[in-house]
Amino acid sequence: MKVLVTGAAGFIGMHTAIRLLERGDEVVGIDNLGDYYDPQLKLDRLAQLQPYASFRFVRIDVSNRDAMAALFAAEKFDRVVHLAAQAGVRYSLQNPHAYVDSNVSGFLNVLEGCRYHRVAHLVYASSSSVYGGNTKMPFVETDTVDHPISLYAATKKANELMAHTYSHLYGLPTTGLRFFTVYGPWGRPDMAYFLFTKAILAGEPIKVFNHGDMARDFTYVDDIVEGVLRVLDKVATPELPSTVPYRLFNIGNHAPVQLLEFIACLERSLNRDAKKELLPMQDGDVKATYADVSALDAWVGFKPSTPLSTGIARFIDWYCSEYAPAPSRRS
Repeated sequence: MKVLVTGAAGFIGMHTAIRLLERGDEVVGIDNLGDYYDPQLKLDRLAQLQPYASFRFVRIDVSNRDAMAALFAAEKFDRVVHLAAQAGVRYSLQNPHAYVDSNVSGFLNVLEGCRYHRVAHLVYASSSSVYGGNTKMPFVETDTVDHPISLYAATKKANELMAHTYSHLYGLPTTGLRFFTVYGPWGRPDMAYFLFTKAILAGEPIKVFNHGDMARDFTYVDDIVEGVLRVLDKVATPELPSTVPYRLFNIGNHAPVQLLEFIACLERSLNRDAKKELLPMQDGDVKATYADVSALDAWVGFKPSTPLSTGIARFIDWYCSEYAPAPSRRS
């Protein structure tokens, strides 16, 4: 297939593009190479893709309406994996316009491209953040998600609603995936595990919010990509009694880990003790996330399963190869 991957220089985008290329698909990757974090990391990710003859990169911002329309008209994609977005919950408190530009206007441009050029299936990234302050665990796709507690979460909920509208009006098959705390090699440097690793190796304190009383459903990136590809290959069909070709799934490790245990896992892999600065909860944050993935498993026969210890060890190996001497491992 000829597949458009938006956000191809991003964390999940790079890994997804590699898997598509390795199985023989043609991939056109786009990214704006923005400076939300160090663009050099994005360029380094792109360097992992350039050796593939069936990969092409085009620098485009998804919010650029004319450029996106021209791209879709020229390329005639079979399927689209939309991963480009302004990420980060806390940054949405500082720069809200970036989220509407990228996550709302940008998503509309993707939908319009898919509509007018008869893309067979659009798979897009939503987020566990849409569950907001929900306290019933685990989170199920049928739960009410009408109370977001960050603008980032609100834009992701908007994506789900927009996708449903296009599926209904134009028969465009769309599948949304609510990602749960993705981690692994080539990850984003603003994520906690990346910040913690950097600080621990430097002997600096790490910021532990809500005094450590938090839990996350940490999901290894390879599991996320496996889910993306399986879903991409199974075009969305109506879920009765609906007549709309629209699907929505959680994708998480369905095994939440307490924050202090997560830090302990990092300490074991790094053979270093963390200096912890205990702080109150941040605005826009939630106490816990926990994915029910039974719907995903029923649809494509897959659910994430990589143990945290395995995923963290792989991340540490990558991090040390890129940024620091490898630590001796604890026995």
